[in-house]
Amino acid sequence: MVKIRMLAAALAATLLPSLALAQASAPIGVERPTTGAPGKGTTTTREARRAETVEARKKGELTPAGGGTAPVSKSAKSHSTMTKEKRKAETMEARKKGELVPAGGGGPAPSK
Repeated sequence: MVKIRMLAAALAATLLPSLALAQASAPIGVERPTTGAPGKGTTTTREARRAETVEARKKGELTPAGGGTAPVSKSAKSHSTMTKEKRKAETMEARKKGELVPAGGGGPAPSK
């Protein structure tokens, strides 16, 4: 009987602080806006935000889902001027010299 009371007391001691502080990390809602003045929501309408998003999508300015960097605009990308044959020749030369990184490896091949 004493062991059950001790177990119940230990369990309560470990769970009560987390239950008491659970509301401190509640998700941001209407009561706590993320932008604008404290206590007031944003002044932009939902339709205006949607229109801005559609325009940004058309221009290619949206950050990819889960990405950290903004996408590079299509006009800024530069295409390689090296031919497939030249790349293949360089790869074969690097293989002969032993300069290629082993498959699945994180660094250059160990020197002999």
